[in-house]
Amino acid sequence: VQLQASGGGLVQTGGSLKLSCGVSGRFASNYNMAWFRQAPGKEREYVTSIHWGDGDAHYLDSRKDRFTISRDLSKNTVYLQMNSLKPEDTAVYYCAAKVGYFDRLKPQTYAYWGQGTQVTVSS
Repeated sequence: VQLQASGGGLVQTGGSLKLSCGVSGRFASNYNMAWFRQAPGKEREYVTSIHWGDGDAHYLDSRKDRFTISRDLSKNTVYLQMNSLKPEDTAVYYCAAKVGYFDRLKPQTYAYWGQGTQVTVSS
């Protein structure tokens, strides 16, 4: 499985960005596709995830009003729509994939990773 993240950039506070993660290779409908982020000097943290097969999305309460994850089966792509961005959202954003939901918040449980895309929110 290969993942290719894109769509990052520089945006002002309150702005929006839509990240994309192209998926290729051999993967199954029971994969869980996630977005993580890592700010300088901090640990990689879970943002959100979606089940590839049934589209069931999972959010942390702190972000579900600003972030939306979706997937397009015809394009083999997972998206992360981010609105009302804040400077504290500045990080490298990674897409990741694993089989199943178990421990989905833990990055060490994901077998496949994209290369990351930088998101910078200016104040």
